[in-house]
Amino acid sequence: MTSASPARMISLDMLRGLTVGGMILVNTAGGVALGLGAPPIAILEHSPWAGLTFADVVFPSFLMIMGVSTVFSLSRQRQAGLTMSAARQIAERSLRLFVLGFALTNLVWLADFTAAPWRLFGVLQRIALVYGICSALYLAVPQRGRLVLTVAILLLYWPLCLQPSLNHVPTDIWQRGMNFVSSTDRWMLGAAGHNYVKGPYGYDPEGLLSTLPCIAHGLIGIAVGEYLLQVRGAAAVRGLLKAAAGMIVAGLAWGIVFPIVKDIWTSSFVLLTCGLTTAALALAHSALDGPGVRGRLARTLLGLTLPFGMNAILIYVLHDVLTPILSWQAMQLPYMVLSPILGAQVAATIPSLVFIAMLWLIANYMAHQRWLVKI
Repeated sequence: MTSASPARMISLDMLRGLTVGGMILVNTAGGVALGLGAPPIAILEHSPWAGLTFADVVFPSFLMIMGVSTVFSLSRQRQAGLTMSAARQIAERSLRLFVLGFALTNLVWLADFTAAPWRLFGVLQRIALVYGICSALYLAVPQRGRLVLTVAILLLYWPLCLQPSLNHVPTDIWQRGMNFVSSTDRWMLGAAGHNYVKGPYGYDPEGLLSTLPCIAHGLIGIAVGEYLLQVRGAAAVRGLLKAAAGMIVAGLAWGIVFPIVKDIWTSSFVLLTCGLTTAALALAHSALDGPGVRGRLARTLLGLTLPFGMNAILIYVLHDVLTPILSWQAMQLPYMVLSPILGAQVAATIPSLVFIAMLWLIANYMAHQRWLVKI
């Protein structure tokens, strides 16, 4: 592996920005629609259990892109391995992300300890764990070893999910919460209501054991990044599309017996979403990373997504902090005006789109000022 600094891939920044925008849209659109008394658009709602919608794809896509980006950011340190200095930097960043995520997840609890139970896990906490573990594995373990580990995690996670539940709930992987992974969340944190999903079948969709296949998710991203470090252009696009097709087919086939479930991040879900993300990356790489003048559509897409991609974590944090403004009457005015024309379901997404546009203005200003905030 070369130690030279790899050329930056615009497609990675674009896809990172696109997934961050998608995550914000998914996080806000459903709540806004329900608050306005309108039915949410189905693709912006997570599947109740088995199944896949657009909402289920954006976060795993971000995780995989993070894995790809890890190769480009740490490739110069790869030959030196996991030194004490590198380990300290990775651990410190992971800890910052986890603590920040805990604070954002528990803003209500931090304001009033009696208002609601705290929650240990969340989106940024999962990003922190996957980033820290996958980065360390990239520096410490040879490529072949990481591939073997990825396969082992995906294969062994299947029988793990099928183990008898810890609290004597019947085990049925096709039913929500009726599996060993969910019961572990209940055993750890359920008694005091610290899981996201409450009740006797409760669990945390970013829980502890379901982080294991997320690590495989990140490692697949690292494998794709290593491939792109060595192969570019048309050959890379062909190779990525073949890998994407293989993962999509394998995920769909496995999903017949091991359902595609985001909430516990099943192995079939990992393969299917990694395949979809790899296909998107192949198309973006073909359109954006080659020489020549890009078309108007590509330039427009870059203009809309690159500001988010440059400061992805910061923008996600800002969306969490600023979400209460969606309840302002001024933010809901477009819905009141346009719902008779567009219908309540479509019009209910407009406040979220306005909110994303506001965040884009902040991100775009930061991009023009070349302000890059690393958390």
